[in-house]
Amino acid sequence: MSINEMKILICDDSILARKQLKDLLIALGCKQIVEVSDGQSAVETYKTYNPDLVFLDIVMPVKDGITAVTEILTFDSHAIVIMASSVGTQSHLKEALKAGAYDFIQKPLQKEQVKRIVMTVLKGGM
Repeated sequence: MSINEMKILICDDSILARKQLKDLLIALGCKQIVEVSDGQSAVETYKTYNPDLVFLDIVMPVKDGITAVTEILTFDSHAIVIMASSVGTQSHLKEALKAGAYDFIQKPLQKEQVKRIVMTVLKGGM
């Protein structure tokens, strides 16, 4: 798979956070990006879109990120979910990883951080 074939799901209730991440991904060459604004939509979209990588916020309306990652991984145990949150306390980090998230990154996201994750997924390293 090449970077422009990679399917990515962004889930964040902040339209600004979604735009910033989408812009970073587009700059890296990603072309297939779907955005949703809550955890319930993330779970539903995951099931229909089958993305290669998910960026998931923790604190969101309807369904939080911890619940969403649990449901996504129940549906697909090979899902690669990266939790991205500005409320990165130790308890959130532990909860996200315990729920099965591959990694946890702090907002605001940095281009190199996002690039490292995308390249690792492309190389099959997760």
